[in-house]
Amino acid sequence: MNTLIELYRKTTGADPSAVEGLAASGSNRRYYRLRGSRDLVGVIGTSLEENEAFIELARHFGERGLPVPEVVAVSDDRMVYLQTDLGDTLLFQAIEKGRLTRSFSAEERELLSRTIRMLPDLQFNGAVGLDFSKCYPLPQFDTRTVLWDLNYFKYCFLKATGLEFQEDRLEDDFQAMAEVLMRSMSSTFMYRDFQSRNVMLRDGNPYFIDFQGGRKGPYFYDVASFLWQAKANFPDSLRHELIKEYIDSLRRYVPVDETYFMEQLRHFVLFRTLQVLGAYGFRGYFEKKPHFMQSVPFAVANLRELLHEPFHEYPYLTQVLKDLCELKQFSSEGTKRSLTVKVMSFAYKTGIPADASGNGGGFVFDCRAVNNPGKYERYKPFTGLDANVIKFLEDDGEITAFLDSCYKLVDASVARYMERGFTDLMVCFGCTGGRHRSVYSAQHMAEHLNQKFGVKVELIHREQQIEQTFPERN
Repeated sequence: MNTLIELYRKTTGADPSAVEGLAASGSNRRYYRLRGSRDLVGVIGTSLEENEAFIELARHFGERGLPVPEVVAVSDDRMVYLQTDLGDTLLFQAIEKGRLTRSFSAEERELLSRTIRMLPDLQFNGAVGLDFSKCYPLPQFDTRTVLWDLNYFKYCFLKATGLEFQEDRLEDDFQAMAEVLMRSMSSTFMYRDFQSRNVMLRDGNPYFIDFQGGRKGPYFYDVASFLWQAKANFPDSLRHELIKEYIDSLRRYVPVDETYFMEQLRHFVLFRTLQVLGAYGFRGYFEKKPHFMQSVPFAVANLRELLHEPFHEYPYLTQVLKDLCELKQFSSEGTKRSLTVKVMSFAYKTGIPADASGNGGGFVFDCRAVNNPGKYERYKPFTGLDANVIKFLEDDGEITAFLDSCYKLVDASVARYMERGFTDLMVCFGCTGGRHRSVYSAQHMAEHLNQKFGVKVELIHREQQIEQTFPERN
């Protein structure tokens, strides 16, 4: 942290007036917003090679005129750097109502269209003059990396489900898939994790972030990654609309045979779906992080739809995947629920969350009367999930009395909703920054309702981009 503040001082000529911790990404990097004469985002990395990849790619893409954050300063050891502050709005958040209802507004469709039309610019323009040896952890997509990802799926997800299969026959089909995918190899930049969580909106314009895992590779992969992102929840009609937008933009760089494009894209969609299931399995089954498991039903639903048309190139894999989709824990009967309570924490300055269920909302509790740990410097980098903030709130005692009143009101509604067969209830907690009091309150409300009533609870800490599901209990 001292290195980060010193770097800010060297860059701007003054100390920051405030340092705010930001939500972590999928890697171990830590992000901070440094406010002052110039607001910047500071990054503290744990991998020199990963830092170097991002710094070099950001520099190169910026020189090519692509919308990415600018790296404005780097520490001598290259482990800390400052980049421009693009704000707080992810594309994932901007399309929240559409994701939850599968009914995307004209504005949401326009944002998605604009984003995917920009993708070929990054893939082709971004590849011009790019030194792919700077990419991390590998310079290009190849057969070996395909097989790594497929075996990641096999060991971290498929075996964890308990489904029996013949490993030698599965490996034969993995090899066949690698051959199919590699026939689309091109000298373009493959983002690899191109999804709505890695696109930020500033003044309504998309900016690309977290591209340090990219490498040379086929452009089909990024289309599959974006349109079949597990929790994007795009209907087929919207996917086809966006594919046409992408192809139209792609034709500025290469001729496109649409029939071949669609046939080849299916294979990349299958591969990407297996790759993310492997990642979810590792984070969920092995690292015991339940919010990763929340995305599994969406990915399995994508897989189920994809298998309506068989993959003749991989007959045994197709059968195994069909058997996987029919497992009780993934079947529609196995996932059927009655009442679902959605509990959210939020910051008033970014607005009260909309109710995407169509029921017009529910409870909104204002936590701002409770003593605020955020006014003390030592608590600012933390959230209501951290032990020191929890101790502060509970020792003060105001939060306990506040929540007891909230429990009484919400408990009465939950009991009646269950009696009447209602399916959705929303409970929101807001405070100034959506970081301490509201996060504590929402977390405790979610745990309370799941423990007392056994209902399914979907918990979202909006400003931290943390989601967790408490499953229905019998």
